[in-house]
Amino acid sequence: MKVGLYFGTFNPIHVGHLIIANHMAQHPDLEQIWLVVSPHNPLKDKATLLSDFHRRTLVQLAVDDNPKLQVSDIEFHLPKPSYTVTTLAHLKEKYPKHEFSLIMGADNLRSLHKWFNYEHILENYKVYVYPRLLTENELESFSANENFETISQHPNVVYCNDVPVMKISSSFIRNAIAAKRDVSYLLTEPVLKYVDEMGFYK
Repeated sequence: MKVGLYFGTFNPIHVGHLIIANHMAQHPDLEQIWLVVSPHNPLKDKATLLSDFHRRTLVQLAVDDNPKLQVSDIEFHLPKPSYTVTTLAHLKEKYPKHEFSLIMGADNLRSLHKWFNYEHILENYKVYVYPRLLTENELESFSANENFETISQHPNVVYCNDVPVMKISSSFIRNAIAAKRDVSYLLTEPVLKYVDEMGFYK
């Protein structure tokens, strides 16, 4: 099976994530998309980050009705901090018949050279890249990246420019909930119900 791995904290998972995942699930070279929930990084502030269990539950609720979308918590069981190259090695060992690839936004591709052992990832895995609007600060920092031209032209980098991308973020949703604004159309109904019942982000 050809599986695309879509990593994220999903705090919370929103319709923007799901639109991307579902669109990529229709790609002729991919059969399933696994949404890999990233564990809490002990070096980062966790004030607004839900527990690993709750974020995994939210993703499960969001994708339950779509057999092409699955949730993975493999990184919960690996040493921290989590390195993508380590996660890929464990997945390959656990599912030897699966062919894994990565799905990421253009911003992540531009910072790929900072990833641990990124050369190994590029040489051994396809990287499917969807467009993402960048802020002025991001554009400035990326323009100084001498590695990007080489990485962007690598034969394993596949651009998917037809992916419908929404300008929406989990932080926007968290702030909206804290401000008591309606986020009904930004989260799926099961996710919204769980967030509301648990009193998250208020």
